[in-house]
Amino acid sequence: MPASEVSAAAIAARLSALGLSTRVEEQHQHTSMEAEVPDTLSAESWREVLDVVAEADRFGLLATSLNDRTLWAVVRKAAPTTGDVGGPSHQR
Repeated sequence: MPASEVSAAAIAARLSALGLSTRVEEQHQHTSMEAEVPDTLSAESWREVLDVVAEADRFGLLATSLNDRTLWAVVRKAAPTTGDVGGPSHQR
């Protein structure tokens, strides 16, 4: 399993362990995770959640006027390494 997949799985598992319902979606170039953040999340839990998502390549929080809060994080997948890095027209 590639390191990026291990990292994304670990982040999702840790968010779930903190009581957040986490959704994971595989994309071509990255793995994204989203979790709804309840209003009742304590300040200490917020610090733990931020420590977890800080391990991602990108993260953020979407908040609406209806008090909905969705935490998101993205882990980029490593670019494949091949002998034909320059593409078919690349000359060596």
